[in-house]
Amino acid sequence: MIDHAHDLASVCDATDRLLAAVAKLDSAAAAEPSRLPGWTRGHILAHLARNADALVNVLAGRPMYASPATRDAEIERDAPRALGIQLADLRESADRFQDAASVSADWSRTVELRNGVKDSASRVPFRRWVEVELHHVDLGIGYELEDLSEEFTQREINFLAERFRGHPDVPALLIKQDDGRMIPTGAVESVSQEQIESGYEPPLPGLTVSGRQADLLGWLCGRRDGSVLTTEGGPLPALPPL
Repeated sequence: MIDHAHDLASVCDATDRLLAAVAKLDSAAAAEPSRLPGWTRGHILAHLARNADALVNVLAGRPMYASPATRDAEIERDAPRALGIQLADLRESADRFQDAASVSADWSRTVELRNGVKDSASRVPFRRWVEVELHHVDLGIGYELEDLSEEFTQREINFLAERFRGHPDVPALLIKQDDGRMIPTGAVESVSQEQIESGYEPPLPGLTVSGRQADLLGWLCGRRDGSVLTTEGGPLPALPPL
């Protein structure tokens, strides 16, 4: 069961870490390239601020962004700003999100995100947590996937494995973690509730991908090429963009 209150507190902690790290930069460093192709660190900071406001829209039942073009234009507009302005915007937009997500509401309701994606309102704080943590890594300022908490990393691995499950462009595979956990994903055989109740267990995929938590997360979220992962039963597949 998703604990949105716990996730909201985790967003607050992650945001505080991000703000403290960014405050140590100067405007020249903010204008330097990030780890995301074509984006400076300023682009990432602008995106994080606008994403917070976009998720406020989602919680209020409004479209997440006015349009894809508007989203991109706002990021380009805000990316070159001085670092002090970026920091103030990050704090204020984060506060707006915290305020909106702290209001008593039906957290079981369905909300709509970008590109028509639907999810439970209760998962919105976790989605924001993902944005803050992974983009902190993308800044390239000393915060790495290995610095993420075990809880966050495992949940994001589970979330991405679920996202790729049934995807026609991802072969059936089994993720094997170094702690012994095994997670099927890709074009695995779907099983109905009736089959589960009758005791049927689908065959395990022939392709396995194994490695450390951080390396598996990096591969699944497109931050690492997976070259340090171990595969059995075939080559490491290329994953479609998220």
